[in-house]
Amino acid sequence: MFDDRYRIRTKNGSYRHYDVRAVPIERDGKIIEWVGASTDVTSQREAEEMRGRLTEQLSAAALRTARLQQATSMLAEALTVEQVVEVITEVGRTAIGALRSAVALLEPDGARLRVVNADGLPTRPDSAGGPLTLQSPSVMTKAIATRRPVLVEDPEDLRRQFEEELEIFPMDVVATSDERSWVGLPLITAGAPLGALRFSFGRPRKITEEERVFLEALAGQCALAVERAGLYEREHTTAETLQRSLLPDRLPSVPGLVLTARYRPATRNMEIGGDWYDAFRLADQRLAVAVGDVMGKGLTAAAGMGRVRNALRALALTDPRPAAVLGGLDRLFSATEEEEQVTTLSYLVIDPETGEGMLGNAGHMPALVLEAGSAPRFDQVEAGTPLGWASPRKQHAFGLRPGSTAVFYSDGLVETRNRGLDAGLDELAAVAARADENLLGQPTRLLEYLVDRMLAGHEQDDDITVLVIHRPSGGPR
Repeated sequence: MFDDRYRIRTKNGSYRHYDVRAVPIERDGKIIEWVGASTDVTSQREAEEMRGRLTEQLSAAALRTARLQQATSMLAEALTVEQVVEVITEVGRTAIGALRSAVALLEPDGARLRVVNADGLPTRPDSAGGPLTLQSPSVMTKAIATRRPVLVEDPEDLRRQFEEELEIFPMDVVATSDERSWVGLPLITAGAPLGALRFSFGRPRKITEEERVFLEALAGQCALAVERAGLYEREHTTAETLQRSLLPDRLPSVPGLVLTARYRPATRNMEIGGDWYDAFRLADQRLAVAVGDVMGKGLTAAAGMGRVRNALRALALTDPRPAAVLGGLDRLFSATEEEEQVTTLSYLVIDPETGEGMLGNAGHMPALVLEAGSAPRFDQVEAGTPLGWASPRKQHAFGLRPGSTAVFYSDGLVETRNRGLDAGLDELAAVAARADENLLGQPTRLLEYLVDRMLAGHEQDDDITVLVIHRPSGGPR
């Protein structure tokens, strides 16, 4: 059987398509003729081609819709401007096959642009080079000025669109560049421009209407996410500055005791928490030490931490006993703080000469006590309830023998997403038990050892505060 397809050119230059099918007619073992039919399938072929194009377009549209949904999901986890730009440029570049993508944001002076991802503009063939200002001719600055997408199909189109700026436009750079077409999109929120999104291609390219809709939607997502990230970064900077300003610049020098402390913020989510520590001398020369944690993140937690620290110092000057200080803080919380502002605190008053003192605990982690020749143990002081929760406040005797060390810490040291609190406390005791005895007399090295070992194999997802008090075996020095 013969089965084939062919085309015939008509008088007007178009083509008609035919399917031909024929069978041989045999006589005495020889083919004497062929009998078949030739069918005009032009309409069918055109329908198939149209169906193929529609399928391709629908597939591309579905892919871009999925890309937008992917961008939405990824942007929900992007906290910084750099993270937002990384998501947007990667999603956009892969969705439309761009060679490069970049985001430039307006500086506070409103006259200059800062390119967030420098590798997105390696040669800037669509601009005049040098500092990028609103007067620099480029697809980004034109998009900002017109607040409309700028679509450039090829270098000739670039020349036409920037004809008035040709004197300062580096067309010789364009000629040697690997970029042959460009797209600039304005980033606008609340009617004001934030900057521009740029894509470039390695070949002349005409952006379809469907692609234009996709890119404008992507630019809208980018603008909102950049604005949110900028607000978050400013709040984070303010909260971090506030928090660090409330931590002591240095710990007091106390004969008979050696103190060291560290505050290590979580970097994974950039959120500032309410962890804090403090140490100060009382009027009778005893030492007051506090480690606390205001649950929550951001300015609210940092401000809450500042209020608790200042109130604790004021109360301690009047009556430094732990039970009295914690009771006073309870009254403060009942009068001024919100119920959901959960705050825990461990507060110690100790005599440097004797190593004897009193300890109170308002729902905080138990202190870890290390003594040479003995297994690490957690202080058995009753934890009590967080500040502001009605409960009679108690205080218990606490002592440091010569050569012993007490470690106060926040829950970030022992609790992570994949390690529960009880397991973390057990691990802390085990890590301390494996410490070289020489570390017990070196508080700074001991602190670093404990933090490093407790974070090994775990992602730090909360702030960590550690304060170590060591009483040298040789007495005051």
